[in-house]
Amino acid sequence: MGDKSVMLAAGGTGGHLFPAFALAQELGRRGVAVDLVTDERGDRYGTGFPARAIHTVPAATLAGRSPVAAAKTILALSNGVRAAYRLLGRVRPGAVIGFGGYPTFPPLVAAKLRRIPTAIHEANAVLGRANRMLAPRVSRIATSFEQTALLSEKLASRVRFTGNPVRDAVIDWSARPYRAAEADEPFNLLVFGGSQGARYFSEAVPPAIEQLTLNQRARLRIVQQCREEDLTDVRNAYAASGVTAELQTFFKDLPERMANAHLVVGRAGASSIAELTVLGRPAVLVPLPHAVDNDQLRNATRLADASAGWCIEQKNLSAEKLCETISSLMERPTVLSAASSAAKQLGRPDAVVRLADLAEELIGVRMANRA
Repeated sequence: MGDKSVMLAAGGTGGHLFPAFALAQELGRRGVAVDLVTDERGDRYGTGFPARAIHTVPAATLAGRSPVAAAKTILALSNGVRAAYRLLGRVRPGAVIGFGGYPTFPPLVAAKLRRIPTAIHEANAVLGRANRMLAPRVSRIATSFEQTALLSEKLASRVRFTGNPVRDAVIDWSARPYRAAEADEPFNLLVFGGSQGARYFSEAVPPAIEQLTLNQRARLRIVQQCREEDLTDVRNAYAASGVTAELQTFFKDLPERMANAHLVVGRAGASSIAELTVLGRPAVLVPLPHAVDNDQLRNATRLADASAGWCIEQKNLSAEKLCETISSLMERPTVLSAASSAAKQLGRPDAVVRLADLAEELIGVRMANRA
C-alpha cells in the first residue's frame, strides 16, 4: 500500500455513506485506491461499498449530558483515535476525507497526528457538530452549499464549494427529462424518508390520500417506503381507498423510482436534496423535527426559496393540509414542471468530479511532502 490512495471516513447513515460512495466510484475511475473506515454499523444499506477494504474503528455519539455519558464518549473516541492511528500506519493513505458524524472523528484526528492531508465534506446547509470540531484541524473543507451556516469566517481560505456528490445511478437517471402528468393520466407519487421518516409517513400519508377525490385516487400510483411493522396497515389503508400502491421496506433502485415520480414526498436529508436536484424532481419536503441544528429545515428552506419544492414543517402538517397540497399539485402540471426546472438548476451533477479533484490535490500535497 502507498500514497496513491484515499481513506474515506463515513458513518453508517445514508447522508454520510452515499456521498462517500459516489466519491469512491469516481476515484476508482481515476485509478486511485479507496479504503473505507466506518463504525460498527458499517454498510448497513447494502450498497456494496466500492473500496478495496472496509475497516472499523470505535466511535461514539454524545448521547447525554451527564458526566458519566461524557466520560464514556471521550473514552470511546480515544480508543478510536488509537485504533485509527495504527490503521493509518499500515495503510499509509495519501489523504483522509471525512463525511461528518462522530465516526469520522477518530480517523481525522489520527491523520492530523500522522501529518496526512485531510478534508471534511459537509453535506448540509449547516455545519454539523462533529465537523465543527474538526474544521479547524483539517486541510480543506468541502461544502455542498455556497453558504454554510456555523462555518467560521476564519476558515474561509480552506473552504471549497463542491456540491454534494451523488451516486452514478442518479447521474444516469438524470438524463430522463421530467414530464408532468396531465389531468387524465396516471400520477406517480413517491414517498420515502429513512427509518424515522418511514414511520411518520406511514401514519400521515394514507389519511391524506383518503381525502382526495375519487378521480384523483384512481389516477394515483403510490410507491412508498415503510417499516416492516407498518406494511400491512398501510397496504390495507390504500386498498380501502382504492389506490394502487407498491410498498417496500427499502428500495435499492431508488434513483430510478425518483426519476419516474411526478411528485416526491419525503424528508429533507442532504443526500435526498442532492439527488432530487440532480434529477430535477419536485418534492414536498417535511424536515425531520427536533434535528440538531435544524439542518433538514435549512436544507428544505433553500429549495422552497428557489421555488424548487415545498417545505411544510411536521408540526403544521395535518392530513387536510397534505391532502390539499397533493390535490392542488396533481391538478397543476405547469407548477410541477416549473418546480422541476428550478430543482434541476440547483443540482450539482459535477460535485463528485470537484470533490475527486480536491482528493487528488491532497494526495499531491502528501506525495510532495514525502519527496
